[in-house]
Amino acid sequence: MKPWTLLLLLAMIATGLCLAGVAVGSTGFTFDILASQDAMQEQILWQIRFPRSIGSLLAGALLGLGGAIAQGLFRNPLADPYLLGASAGASLGVAALLVAIGVSPAAVALMLRIGLTGTAFIGALAGVSLTLLLARGVEQSIRLLLAGVIVGVVLFALTSLLTLMTPDIMRPMQAFMLGTSGFLSWASVWVLAPALLLCLMGAVGASRALDALTLGEATARSLGVRLSLVRLFLIALLALATGAAVAQAGLIAFVGLVAPHLVRSRVLCTHGWLLLLSALAGGCLLLSADIVARWVIAPQELPVGVVTSLLGGAYLLVLMHRGPLSEKRS
Repeated sequence: MKPWTLLLLLAMIATGLCLAGVAVGSTGFTFDILASQDAMQEQILWQIRFPRSIGSLLAGALLGLGGAIAQGLFRNPLADPYLLGASAGASLGVAALLVAIGVSPAAVALMLRIGLTGTAFIGALAGVSLTLLLARGVEQSIRLLLAGVIVGVVLFALTSLLTLMTPDIMRPMQAFMLGTSGFLSWASVWVLAPALLLCLMGAVGASRALDALTLGEATARSLGVRLSLVRLFLIALLALATGAAVAQAGLIAFVGLVAPHLVRSRVLCTHGWLLLLSALAGGCLLLSADIVARWVIAPQELPVGVVTSLLGGAYLLVLMHRGPLSEKRS
């Protein structure tokens, strides 16, 4: 398949999923709402379902883009956007604020000012910054990977400790850890859309450097790529994309890991196309999972992160069985 053919196909799928997303509700699929003149139905359509669907598409696109950046940067098909501690930092930030709300009036004022999403975003950036500090810069990919694993383990342990010490925060923390699209609104869309545009433009601009990195670091240096500067720039984009998505939708598993593999299984392309197509594929994946989460046990909802974990895990098992993740093909 040609890259532009897949682009058109994914765009059509995304459009169809958006229509399905605004039509699914507590009673299942109700396409009559699209033509309803009732004021209440119109409010549900334009203030709840439509921004939720667009927000899911944008959050998934950020995760898909982050996954493509991470896999290209570390030359590892199993890299995902959470590799550098962004998810662990976001979780700890949310847990710390929830604990502080119960003991400090100042924390309540902070909650009203920046909210849990702002705290999660700051925590995600702090987690990535801690990884860079522990790795002593961006010179060595192996040190970055190891530092990211260490930061993730330690920060998740601290989050678990705070949750055990304060059982009252267990329910909101569970919702955040499992991922949810139920709180996505127009405000979320206006945060996610500029973040996606900025990250996509920056990543596509650095796509030639990622192409050079696929040949090895020595070859990339011989081609004139300033590896330290490129790594730092791409890590900044990865932190922004992951932080924005996690802050708005919680910890969504597997989308960033699976989206680039889906693209590679259909097209052979350079990173310029891979980044764009991975973003669109990630958006389609998360929006599909959101629709399934709302529909399968309606009127109740499944956590969207549970759906992505089940679908993504099943896909990767099939992929491993066929062999594309083996060292020979990667």
